[in-house]
Amino acid sequence: MAPAYVANMVAPLTRYWRGWNRPISTRWLGSHKTVIGFAAGLLGALATSFVQNAIGYDTGIVDSEHWAELGLRFGVGAMGGDCAKSFFKRRLGIRPGQPWLPFDQVDFVLGALILVAPRSTLGLGDVVLVLALSFIGHIAVNHTAYWLGIREVKW
Repeated sequence: MAPAYVANMVAPLTRYWRGWNRPISTRWLGSHKTVIGFAAGLLGALATSFVQNAIGYDTGIVDSEHWAELGLRFGVGAMGGDCAKSFFKRRLGIRPGQPWLPFDQVDFVLGALILVAPRSTLGLGDVVLVLALSFIGHIAVNHTAYWLGIREVKW
């Protein structure tokens, strides 16, 4: 799951990018989902998958010669899941930054798991464990980022 976690953490950091960084669609996803953020998340997932392969980490999902495919699946899944959640959040009238439990915590994980599933040997118990740990971890990381001044809201 490391490529998906990195993708999710890298994307918001692009808010500090002073260059061109337009929203993907303000109407459908809000102003916080940007082209550069999506691309940065995808590159973060690819880089993480590459590093895991380079150090010989066995993901148990695909063989080492397919690290790029795995990185793409995790990256597109994580960013796609986050965008899908934002789409539904906007349709329901929930403002950016306003909590939407549990979807704010597991959107990127669900997206990544869906795209990795065809190449995965994860069982139902594994998926439930990943979702539970991701939910708790996401809350802890976001609260820490809020207290450090990196995020404007705790969620």
